[in-house]
Amino acid sequence: MTGHDGGAPAVQVLYEDNHLIAVVKPPGMLSQADETGAPDILTVVKADLKARYNKPGNVFLGLVHRLDRPAGGAMLLAKTSKAASRLSDAVRSRSFAKGYIACTEGVPSPREATLVHFLRKDAKTNTVTAHPKPVPDAKEAVLSYRVVAEAEGRALVAVRLHTGRPHQIRVQMAAIGCPLAGDRKYGAGEGVRSHDTAALWSAYIGVAHPVTKEWLEIRSLPPREGVWASWPDSAWSLAEGSFTAEGTDG
Repeated sequence: MTGHDGGAPAVQVLYEDNHLIAVVKPPGMLSQADETGAPDILTVVKADLKARYNKPGNVFLGLVHRLDRPAGGAMLLAKTSKAASRLSDAVRSRSFAKGYIACTEGVPSPREATLVHFLRKDAKTNTVTAHPKPVPDAKEAVLSYRVVAEAEGRALVAVRLHTGRPHQIRVQMAAIGCPLAGDRKYGAGEGVRSHDTAALWSAYIGVAHPVTKEWLEIRSLPPREGVWASWPDSAWSLAEGSFTAEGTDG
């Protein structure tokens, strides 16, 4: 963990070089500042870099992908405009691999499948609806999932994103009757502490390094607390093993 004076949240760095920094976004933190003024990971990491490297003036940091506010886990940020541009191109061309671990209420059936929905966002309510066929203003959303463990009516699920839509995993899993634990916005029940809302963790990022072109893999697992506490080591090994350079795509 690294941090700096002034009471700002500490930053957990997963990887860093002159071009990139990968960090853990805590659940409940925004990816980018909004009108609420709540803490956001982009501002927190900028402040951390400024303090650690004694940088005068503004620090450049490019946001190339986002995590929903309730989700936690790995985020990759660009430290140069060149890296930001190239990573953004990778996201658009779907060569930016994203793997997530989710805990669902209910056990998805079949245990392994690819889901295709058309998602439409209502900006006024900040909610997304899933449709089986194209509808006006909806965008295609595709993910693959695999159940790696189940217990007491819940499942630990490895998810590979093939598109990056707002609330995508939360909405698509809810659409098959398995909302994420604690995600009351999309149909989960009571009984999960508020800080656990939406049991979703960014566990894997794979992308060609924007400068060296070498394949870069970033991995992160959630802390063993809340809905994540009861799963055995074998389940986490299976979940992690679901994400490889060959087996994941953006």
